[in-house]
Amino acid sequence: MGSKINIRNKKAGFEYFLLEKFLAGLVLTGTEIKSIRAGKASIGEAYCVFSGEGLFVRNMHIAEYDYGTYNNHEPRRDRKLLLTGRELKKLRSRLEEKGLTLVPTWLFISDKGFAKLEIALAKGKKLYDKRESTKKKDILREMDRGQL
Repeated sequence: MGSKINIRNKKAGFEYFLLEKFLAGLVLTGTEIKSIRAGKASIGEAYCVFSGEGLFVRNMHIAEYDYGTYNNHEPRRDRKLLLTGRELKKLRSRLEEKGLTLVPTWLFISDKGFAKLEIALAKGKKLYDKRESTKKKDILREMDRGQL
């Protein structure tokens, strides 16, 4: 079924050191998956939190489906992430460390037609780290152009 949906969080790599990545399924309603397949979703401001026993993604925007009537969804509701028990335990213990957070980095449709979200355990960068990242990116861009 392989879809071309490839929604990335470009700010995550710039603002955080991505330590470890996990692949999670999403619990969605019918109009939400249709909007994602249309490419109308954004994970730029999203983050993950533990609430009760589950892991949820907050502030992920999925636009309302154009042809959804009264069954349409709320664009910024909390959505449950599906991970194994072992992964949830590991993430919960790692998040207790100071300065670590969970950020979504990539939203896509799998070969079987399910929406998947790649989340990363991340540590915030300082200003000088961000400057270094920008400097490296500029050098690589110039090398690709053949200017160096």
